[in-house]
Amino acid sequence: MTSNKNTKNKLRESAPGMAQIVERNIKALLQRRREDAQNKSWQDKIADTVTKFTGSMKFVIIHLLLFGSWILWNAKIFPVKPFDPSFVVLAMFASVEAIFLSTFVLISQNRMAALADKRADLDLQVSLLSEHEITRLITLVTQIARKMDIKESHDPEISELAQDVHPEKVLDSIEENEEKYSEKN
Repeated sequence: MTSNKNTKNKLRESAPGMAQIVERNIKALLQRRREDAQNKSWQDKIADTVTKFTGSMKFVIIHLLLFGSWILWNAKIFPVKPFDPSFVVLAMFASVEAIFLSTFVLISQNRMAALADKRADLDLQVSLLSEHEITRLITLVTQIARKMDIKESHDPEISELAQDVHPEKVLDSIEENEEKYSEKN
């Protein structure tokens, strides 16, 4: 029992002004991110590593030095024999590199899009659950208010708010309105 109280006190001390449930949720989400990172396939790990490096200033500096030296060497600025005077090899090298880098970036983006979809699904589920709970609370409070003969309990908007939202109907309505809007424009 004392150990449990100490844990609760530590949680309160570590995040003043934040509800314990928020602290628990943060820790759970961070733990899930760590697990997802550990469970990545070797292909995803390679793609993420390459993408991370190619998106860094170190990569830019290396390319600036490499391509700059290549161009200066072959532009006959230095008294050395050019090895690629028409820059065809440089263009080929840059093209092949661009193909591979864009592929690695797309692999990383696809994985990140899948993670974003999972998070969006979680957000939607939490929102739908919250909406359902609020709807039930409205129903309960309205019944209490009617029993106490509070005149606001007869507001017609309350009965509308007390109905569950059906996400598929909302999506159908959005699609219908998008079609109408696109026809006008």
